[in-house]
Amino acid sequence: APLNGPWKLMFTTVADASFSKNSTRGSAKVQNIVDGQRGRITNVIDFLPKEDGSAPPLKQLNVVIKAKAESEKRVGLVFKYAKAVFNKKLFGRNLALYIPVPAPFLTRLIVLLSRIFKFGRKKGTERKVPKAYFDVVYLDKSLRIHRTGDDNLFVQGKEEWQEARPLFQ
Repeated sequence: APLNGPWKLMFTTVADASFSKNSTRGSAKVQNIVDGQRGRITNVIDFLPKEDGSAPPLKQLNVVIKAKAESEKRVGLVFKYAKAVFNKKLFGRNLALYIPVPAPFLTRLIVLLSRIFKFGRKKGTERKVPKAYFDVVYLDKSLRIHRTGDDNLFVQGKEEWQEARPLFQ
């Protein structure tokens, strides 16, 4: 399956998914790793050393997502958890913090409660359970372009694509 494997970020319209040495977050390499067999996507952000060579407090951030093909072009997503890996060590291992993402049940409960307590709202303005997904716009062995449900665009390439390496963020 051409969607499998690691994909390096080349361009995105999402402001907080880009990192540069001029930002307060510092510079980082961004990729996501697709494991179609397990139905999982892991977004990986590797924070790079600061300009003075010192290590940033946060070494890596991983966001683990359950993924399922909903159609030929659409991939449904359920965010599971985030894992923050720090540059501080304890017993020889980097400290890590696992952060659960609110489960779909919790989201549905919030939407249900907002429907029950819809004081003063007009009919037809009820909240719906938001659904995370992306639509594959283009896919070949080296290039992937997808658009999210929030209408954001991602352009990603495979490491093996020599000509694209200068574009990897």
